[in-house]
Amino acid sequence: MKFSNWVPEPDKCLSEKEAKKLMETSKAKAQMKSGKPAIRDHFVIHLALATGLRVMEIAALNCGDLFLENIVPSLIVRKGKGGKKRIVFFNSIFKKHCKEYLEWKMATGESTESEQPLLISSNTGKHMTTRAIQKAFKRCAKLAGLPARYSIHCLRHTHACFLLKAGNWNMRLVQKQLGHTRISTTEVYANVMMPDIKNTLEKLYL
Repeated sequence: MKFSNWVPEPDKCLSEKEAKKLMETSKAKAQMKSGKPAIRDHFVIHLALATGLRVMEIAALNCGDLFLENIVPSLIVRKGKGGKKRIVFFNSIFKKHCKEYLEWKMATGESTESEQPLLISSNTGKHMTTRAIQKAFKRCAKLAGLPARYSIHCLRHTHACFLLKAGNWNMRLVQKQLGHTRISTTEVYANVMMPDIKNTLEKLYL
């Protein structure tokens, strides 16, 4: 079996400052414009950053895939990479946004029944395509003044790096969240976090 030598480059992950700017910009746009695209775009950005889902996993979500009343809120990816199913957890901040988004969907006449798309295309009334989600990201990224090299997939890398740091380098937690088959795939994120590792080591007294 041939394994990939893929390594996430540092410039494919947003800094904390860039991620915050992206969120603030998309939120401000959603608050200024009541139209569906702006509100939906902000939710897409938050969803990607809060869960680390692949773009195809985001596109496939239905309303019933959210579990907001569990002890730890979560969603289910029914068909991830390799056709695998997994549970992805998220925090209370995104839980609140999910509830607000679902309420907005109902208020605008969009169905929130279990089998209905979470993200609906304004053109087709069906699931947003991966291309449409990428365009939504690009709109927000451009408005936030982020480098053009960033794509929606960079938010997955960003989530992984942030989670790794917040979880005190718990590789297994990140592996489970991202749906990696091998821990070696998850370990490559440690290379991206080298500046944090260096700063931590420098705090040692010995």
